[in-house]
This record gives sequence, C-alpha cells and structure tokens, in this order.
Amino acid sequence: MWRNNSFISLFMGSFYSLPSPVNLSYWWNMGSLLGLFLIIQIVTGLFLTMHYAGNIEVAFDSVSKTIGRDANYGWVLRYAHANGASFFLALIYLHMGRSIYYKRYNNLHTWSVGVVLLALSMLTAFLGYVLPWGQMSFWGATVITNLITAIPVWGGSIVTWVWGGFSVDNAALNRFYTLHFLVPFLIGVVALVHLVVLHEEGSGNPVGSFSSSLKIFFWPYFGVKDILGVGVVLFVFLAVVFLAPDMFGDPDNFYQANPMVTPVHIKPEWYFLFAYAILRSIPNKGLGVLSLVVSILVFFLLPWGGGVGFTPSVVYQVVVWLWVANFFLLTWLGGCPVKDVYTHLAQVSGFLYFALIALFVCL
Repeated sequence: MWRNNSFISLFMGSFYSLPSPVNLSYWWNMGSLLGLFLIIQIVTGLFLTMHYAGNIEVAFDSVSKTIGRDANYGWVLRYAHANGASFFLALIYLHMGRSIYYKRYNNLHTWSVGVVLLALSMLTAFLGYVLPWGQMSFWGATVITNLITAIPVWGGSIVTWVWGGFSVDNAALNRFYTLHFLVPFLIGVVALVHLVVLHEEGSGNPVGSFSSSLKIFFWPYFGVKDILGVGVVLFVFLAVVFLAPDMFGDPDNFYQANPMVTPVHIKPEWYFLFAYAILRSIPNKGLGVLSLVVSILVFFLLPWGGGVGFTPSVVYQVVVWLWVANFFLLTWLGGCPVKDVYTHLAQVSGFLYFALIALFVCL
C-alpha cells in the first residue's frame, strides 16, 4: 500500500529498503551524521537569530550577554551551534578522507557535489566566525577579506565592495550575517542533490564491488549501525557542549573587537589552519592566495585519475596515510606563531600536500 503514496515510497525506497553493499563499515556512517549536524546547525541558528543583533555596537553584547546569560538556555544554543560547526567540518573531513582512502571517488557527479558542499560549509563557517564580533572575529575577517586584493587590477575595488566601505565595519557585519543565515539552506539543497546523485550512481564500499548479489536492505542492518554512530557522536558532542564548551575557541574572542589593537597572533579556526599554513608559507601574496584556493579545488581532479574505483593498492594506502600525517602537521603549523622555522617547515609540508594528492591521481 505504501507504493501509492509518493512521499512514503521515496522514504521506503531511499532509506528503509535501499539495497546496500553487504560489507559497509562504520566509516560509512558519516553521511547520516552530517545530515544530523546540518539539522542541528540550522535549528540552533534559527533560534540564535531571534536574539542576535547585527550591529557592531551591540553584536558582542548580544552574544555574550543576551544569548549567553539573559535568554533561557541561550548559552546551550550558542555553544551547540559553535561546537556544532567544528563537528560538522570534522565529519566532512572524515567523510572525504574515507572516500580517498578506499578510492571511492569514482562517481564523478557525487564527488564533485561533495567538494562543492565542502567549499560552501567552509564559507559558512568563516561567515559565522565573524558574527560574535570579538577580537579574533574582526581581525580574522580583515585578514581573509584582504586576500581579495591579490586579484590583479580589480582586487582593491572588490574588497571595498565586499566591505561596503573602507574597512570591516557595520555594513560588512550585516552582509556576513545575511549570508551566514542564507547559505546553510543552500547547503541543505545541495546535500539533497548529493543524495539523489549518490542513489543514481550507486554507493561505494571498501572493495569496490557493485554486484547485486552482495547487497542487503538498509534497514535494519545499517540503520542500526547509524543509530549507534549517532548515539556515540552525540554523547561526545554533548560532553563538549556542557563540559568544555570553549575548547575550540580562541581566548582573544572574549574581548570585543577593537580596530586599534591587533592581536599578537591572528589565526583562524582549527579547520582552516591547514590552508592558512599553506597561505602563510608563500612570500608572494598572489601565489599564496592561489595556493589557498587550489588546496580545496584540487579535490575536483581526483575522479580523473588512473585506477579510480578499483581496490586501492598497499602503496596507495601508504601514500594516503602520509598525506593524512602531513595534513595534521599543516594544521599544527597553521596555529604556530610566525617564525622562520615554522615557515620553512610549512613550505615543505605544503609542497607535500599537493605532491601526494598528485600521487593519488597517478596510482
């Protein structure tokens, strides 16, 4: 009878009775977890907008005082939203890392839409980081938007247009607030496209086999796995929210933005540090910005490599682990102060970042 109802038919066909490879592991839980955290981010964000004031005179107080102390359970919403961004980006990195490790980026459209989702998520996270209007929020926005000046001829004019003036001020804050509110809904739409394309092209698995005889229903076999994964990750997430809510934050952001006082060490959130290290290690501003952009766009090239879709060789897996170790090294270097030893090490590590990805394509 459920086949007569299109909505129920879609649900049953897409989730309940979806034919799934029999050998999926817990690494395939990331998609459902990302859907959960996207919902958490949108819902908590909607409630936060009811108390947030997009004006440089009161933005800091609206977050620290109105939301943090005056609104009922506002502090829970604030820390759930702030830490939810870290969990969301971490899950995206794990989701993509799993696909790279098992060489499951052979579905061109599914992978390409996923890279678009990564870029949109990083954009949204950057816009949201500016809104509390703390010291690191303001100076982070100033540094990152100034990178646009690396564009020849029109760079300075574009930056002035983005700012709505001659510095990061009230107009810029309002624009960032508007975009931060709207882009997550775009992410939701693109995520649905990602799911539709995935179901059309077929889901990968650790050995790359797509035989119909090796598939079973999604429920209860993998539905139970997803429920367990959700329970474990939510436990860790709530532990961070209630026990260590400022673990991923920067101490400078406890001070209201002051254009007259520059922080000793300006750095972005942890999930941008690998790209920031690459940017900072290159003396030429134009090449640095280009490397920063290419560090994300380079993932579009993976489906065009050789041996895509086949079971990865031992050599390929060793290269992947070297790249993962190098990624963590870049993340650490991005948070280090500006010193020659860290800069030179970041230059080597940045070269390895792109060189190892080139090996992904070749192996």
